[in-house]
Amino acid sequence: MATANNVPASTTFEPRELRRILGSFATGVTVVTAGGDEPRGMTANSFTSVSLNPPMVLVCVLRDAAMHEMILRHSAFAVSILSDRQEGVARHFADRHRPRGLAEFANVACFPGPRTGCLVLPGALAWFECSLAAVYDGGDHSIFLGEIVNLERGSGEDALLFHAGAFQRINTPADWRDHILL
Repeated sequence: MATANNVPASTTFEPRELRRILGSFATGVTVVTAGGDEPRGMTANSFTSVSLNPPMVLVCVLRDAAMHEMILRHSAFAVSILSDRQEGVARHFADRHRPRGLAEFANVACFPGPRTGCLVLPGALAWFECSLAAVYDGGDHSIFLGEIVNLERGSGEDALLFHAGAFQRINTPADWRDHILL
């Protein structure tokens, strides 16, 4: 089957090779949280800004992840953008064998966001609380579009990055930080 421009609509790639090639794009690292009494957290690098007016971001979540159901059930999520000092936090929330529910957050500094109650990480570069605005099909993932209802900027540290299958750091000279356009 071909699309309107005669490009095949579906192609199969070997998953490991596809992951390796997609990994050549450096991304920031976040922790996404949702839920009330039984909170969930996950490390995610599928995060991006979408709109300034209204303020919106998106995250992509695997359909069979516990986080997926939690976002749908609570219609809200939070995103904490990790600093280069939070690699341990990123690894914790990426570990499939970590405890779940409140125990998942027992050794992680966090507090409930004032608007959604979703947990946010105070050591992060920034955090957003989002109200779920829409959900889109993204193959084996769902694309959750969130309208930002609250945000806070953290310290001026550098971001934690993910590139080529590993956590990375950038070394921005301190005197450059005041000149970076945001």
